[in-house]
Amino acid sequence: MVYAGFWRRFGAFWIDFIVLLPLMGIAYVFGEQTRLFQLYWFIPGLAFGLWYHVYLVVRYGGTPGKLFLTIRVAMTDGSPVTTKAAILRYSVLFVLSVLSSLALLLAALRMTDAEYFSLAYMTRAERMVMIAPSWYQVVNVLTHVWIWSEFITMLSNKKRRAIHDFMAGTIVIQEPAT
Repeated sequence: MVYAGFWRRFGAFWIDFIVLLPLMGIAYVFGEQTRLFQLYWFIPGLAFGLWYHVYLVVRYGGTPGKLFLTIRVAMTDGSPVTTKAAILRYSVLFVLSVLSSLALLLAALRMTDAEYFSLAYMTRAERMVMIAPSWYQVVNVLTHVWIWSEFITMLSNKKRRAIHDFMAGTIVIQEPAT
C-alpha cells in the first residue's frame, strides 16, 4: 500500500472546499432572505455533513476531493472502510459542527428581523458571534485546535494518519494507476 502524502490529502481538502462552494453560495443567498435560515438549515445541514463525510466514504472510499486525486480511505489492513470507522472519523468534527451551528442558531433567534436585516453581512456575523451563548467561543477554539492538531499529527507520522484516522483505525492510500 502506498500512503497518501500530506499534500495530496491537503489538496483533496481544498477540492472538497471548491465542490461545496455552490452550497455555501446557496446558504449565503437564503441567509440574506430570512433570519431563520439557521433554523431551517440546521437538520438538513447536519444530514448533508453525514452524507458527505460518512456515506460517501463508506460507499466510494472518499469524498469527491479524495476520489479526484485517486486516494481513498481504507482500514489499516487495506480493506474498505466500515460504517463504524467512517462515523468515528467524522465524530469530533460533527459534534463541534452541531455545537457551533446551534450557538449561531440561538444567536439568530435572539435578533429581531429589523436588527438582522439592518446589518451588512460581516457586521451581522460579528453581531451573531457577540450574542451567541458564551460556550460558542470555547467551541470555536476547540474547532481550531482540532483542525490544527489534525494537520500536525498528519505531518508527524510516516503513514500520514490524522487523529481521526487513529481513532477509527483507518489510513488514506493512493489507488494504483490504471
